[in-house]
Amino acid sequence: MFFKKEQATMERTGVTKEAVLDALRQIIDPDLHRDVVSLGMIKQLEITPKPEGSRVGFTFELTTPACPVRDQFKSQAESVVKALPGVGDVEVAMSANVRQSAPGGRTGQIELPNVRNVIAVGSGKGGVGKSTVAVNLAVALAGTGARVGLLDADVYGPSVPSLMGVHEGIRAEDKRLIPNESHGIKLMSLGFMNTDGKPIIWRGPMVGQAVKQMLGDVDWGELDYLLVDLPPGTGDASLTLIQSIPLSGIVVVTTPQDVALGIATKALAMFRQLNVPVLGIVENMSGFTCPNCGHESHVFSHGGGAQTAENLKVPFLGAIPLDESIRISGDEGHPVAVRDPGGDRAQAFDQLARKMAAQVSIRNSRTIPLVVR
Repeated sequence: MFFKKEQATMERTGVTKEAVLDALRQIIDPDLHRDVVSLGMIKQLEITPKPEGSRVGFTFELTTPACPVRDQFKSQAESVVKALPGVGDVEVAMSANVRQSAPGGRTGQIELPNVRNVIAVGSGKGGVGKSTVAVNLAVALAGTGARVGLLDADVYGPSVPSLMGVHEGIRAEDKRLIPNESHGIKLMSLGFMNTDGKPIIWRGPMVGQAVKQMLGDVDWGELDYLLVDLPPGTGDASLTLIQSIPLSGIVVVTTPQDVALGIATKALAMFRQLNVPVLGIVENMSGFTCPNCGHESHVFSHGGGAQTAENLKVPFLGAIPLDESIRISGDEGHPVAVRDPGGDRAQAFDQLARKMAAQVSIRNSRTIPLVVR
């Protein structure tokens, strides 16, 4: 009896699941270029008939909690469904389910079944602030609700422990290393094991073995993103990592002056040659604004990262200014994305993280089946 009454009300008001889904098909994901219904983003659609207008509720499942158009999607969904005749209330619950990178890679690569995406952060040279970018990217991603890990693969000069304010050693359980945690990030670094401050003098094979252990012998748990801070250049640690695990992609960090851009271009070409997807370029130390007079000067030039990205036909993820607060935050072990989450510098990293996550979703979009309703 209730079913017949509900069906009669829906027929009278014209509110059906098909009508709601057809309305939602108007919403196109700007990155994936498909409508959100065919992408399978609309879940748990329920229609509750009421005399004053049916209540429509559903879950809008994003491909990443760092979606840059999350609020826009919610507003659009509420608007197009509310416009249907017979609809009273619309309740949209926003959630996220990060897709896993497509399987593949070389035989014998390390498998991390609980890690959905591994993203390398690299550069062709030292001194461009790559580790600072990697740390703040990780913190910004975690701030969106994503489950994030950070591996410091710089064997000779690990800096993640200092930048994240963690200096204790590492422990093991059941022959697995347990990562340290800070600011909501799971961390692994050789710096946690080498606490006496002595320099590490290793040849290539030992470096490669250390990187493999910090990848495969660690209990990472469930992660949406594992960021890997590569050492400068294209040496043994970087090559071992690339050959040891299928990467979702790499973010290339550079400063805007010609010498850095030239080296970054060569590094990018190497990553492409090794079939590593390039998620984009970050221009660090892009400009300096005087805190006293407000004058902006371009100490290391400006705009080179964006131009290089255009020339190489890869995304430009954004520019990070040369700013004392970023340096101070790193020295104190409280990344600026944590220390001043509402500030301009933290917001710059937040936008950077969201653009990077969008690129990962684009790369993974081929694994999202077309939903036919």
